[in-house]
Amino acid sequence: MKIAVDAFGGDNAPLEIIKGAALAEKEYGVNIVLTGNKEIIEKVASENGIDISNMDIVHTEEIFDMHDQPTDIIRSKKNTSMGIALKLVADGEADAFVSAGSTGAVVAGATFIIKRIRGIKRPALGTVLPSKTRRFILMDCGANAECRPEMLQQFGIMSSVYMKNVEGVEEPEVGLLNIGVEDTKGTPLQLEAYQLLKNSPLKFIGNVEARDVPAGVCDCVIADGFTGNVALKMYEGVAMNLMKMVKGVFLTNIKTKMAYLLAKKPLMGLKKFADYGEVGGAPLLGVQKPVIKAHGGSDAKAIKNAIRQAKLCVENDVIGKVTDDLTKVAESVGE
Repeated sequence: MKIAVDAFGGDNAPLEIIKGAALAEKEYGVNIVLTGNKEIIEKVASENGIDISNMDIVHTEEIFDMHDQPTDIIRSKKNTSMGIALKLVADGEADAFVSAGSTGAVVAGATFIIKRIRGIKRPALGTVLPSKTRRFILMDCGANAECRPEMLQQFGIMSSVYMKNVEGVEEPEVGLLNIGVEDTKGTPLQLEAYQLLKNSPLKFIGNVEARDVPAGVCDCVIADGFTGNVALKMYEGVAMNLMKMVKGVFLTNIKTKMAYLLAKKPLMGLKKFADYGEVGGAPLLGVQKPVIKAHGGSDAKAIKNAIRQAKLCVENDVIGKVTDDLTKVAESVGE
């Protein structure tokens, strides 16, 4: 199995990308193709004692800047480290793609270079997040600000397949993010999407409210990209500031500092559970090959885990299973 990794995507590139790729190669036994400036990659690896002797490097001097327009990836920026990595996957020279670069460029590039699965209206980004009882995937979380009801149905199918085959959930429960649990709540988008999800082969539990999501009400939370992105940013912000507030409480005085020593181990466990680096990245589902968008601030651990996600997607034929499930739904409604 060969995974193409954009060595110059993200805030901490190329060092953390190279380190993460080396960790993944050693731990998961995958073949890595790094794309980017070969001289810089080899220099950084040498200076930091990273063994990349078994990795392939496809040279390009161009980099996709975060300020470039996303669609430039298919035009003036197709020879960047990201563009070259996407083309390797599209041409069958690599089995999956990983990048911590521009989200918009990853979505545009994967859609038009790797291309959509037949029948998919729009690819969608799914972010795996922690809750009180289990990890869940939020989809879409930003790729499609405006959606049609059938797109939300497809998001449900894709996220369910992903959670079953990558996160190991035997029978994923799917919920539609809404302003109330009643089937009469929401805009026309949610009302129609509710019926489509209800009549699909998914384990659909109905509408879920935002306040219940952190409790772990389901495995797949479905939303249009605008709503999903707002929910994601709020979720991340609350988690980040809550941890800071808890730390502040423990630093109040000598007694609370002593209490922290007693609670340190479980608190570290909680921090690890909530760490996006433990998951790796967000899968872009709906395209013909596995694509993982790692967080822009990813460190080596996050990149390693993003590569793990890509590996599991390939091994468990997530793309093939998404295609099969979409076909079954189309047949059930006579399309």
